[in-house]
Amino acid sequence: MNESQKLLEKLGYPHTDYTDLPSSNKRFPDGAQYRIEIPSVEGPVALKETLKAIDEYGLTIHRVSQGSGIMLQTDDEIKEMCALTAERGMELSLFVGPRGTWDISAGPLTDSGKSQALRHEGANQLVYAMEDLKRGANLGLRGALVADEGLLLMSKKMKEEGLLPTNFVVKVSVQMGACNPVSVKIMEELGANTYNVPSSLTLHKLAAIRQAIDIPIDLYVEVPDNFGGFLRYYEIPELIRVLAPVYIKFGLKNHPDVYPSGKQWESTNISLVRERVRRAAIGMEIINRYSPDAVMSALGAEGLGIAKVTVNGGV
Repeated sequence: MNESQKLLEKLGYPHTDYTDLPSSNKRFPDGAQYRIEIPSVEGPVALKETLKAIDEYGLTIHRVSQGSGIMLQTDDEIKEMCALTAERGMELSLFVGPRGTWDISAGPLTDSGKSQALRHEGANQLVYAMEDLKRGANLGLRGALVADEGLLLMSKKMKEEGLLPTNFVVKVSVQMGACNPVSVKIMEELGANTYNVPSSLTLHKLAAIRQAIDIPIDLYVEVPDNFGGFLRYYEIPELIRVLAPVYIKFGLKNHPDVYPSGKQWESTNISLVRERVRRAAIGMEIINRYSPDAVMSALGAEGLGIAKVTVNGGV
């Protein structure tokens, strides 16, 4: 074991999970320690309800994300979501549409094939996903979720080739599954701008990952049932201290599977997003109670994937 630990240490990686939970000195570009994310905001109607609830609770929410993706939104719907978030200085992050579970292969639907669920099978699927990113960017979007290593690398190359804006925020989904300092560092090197770590990792394991990477970590503190259903609210102050810069992400337990979403789920989505905002209000009360000195980013802060909107709603 000593040889393996020495090799990790020689290469600059933690050689053990941290037991002393060191405070992170890393920060967002504006010097803040944390930001807040509301996921699963499925479409413009749900987004409007989310914004209404945010105002009712007097919250600052930095990012809203959406699981059904770019592919299943019309141009006008994407433009509307871009405009609604941009005017508040919030990041909008939409999932890339094509994915394994929506393809014709049965593999991602089997118990042993779940690890490939959101990956892209074959070159054609990868091209479709790249086209999804281009379409979103052309409509003004400046943030998207990916869950495939190949697409992650291609997003980096697309920026280099001018096919994506250099400030386009590539957020890696929790379903990528990398869960140790080396594997998450690889995701950073492939082009991840933020990384959603698995929600079941202990603070000690998360601390080791933070020491190895510089990009923001995204972490559910309330987790949908298909990712474990955990509620980690009282850990939020320590998560901020140890993992900064970190996006504190409020999912929802007892959440029906609404993906892919659409008009058939609209009333359900409205109730779900309003409850997620309420959960965020509970989380903020915990931060204010136990960690009042923790520094939160302002809306419009550097590094947020704020949509670029013109009079016509495009780039």
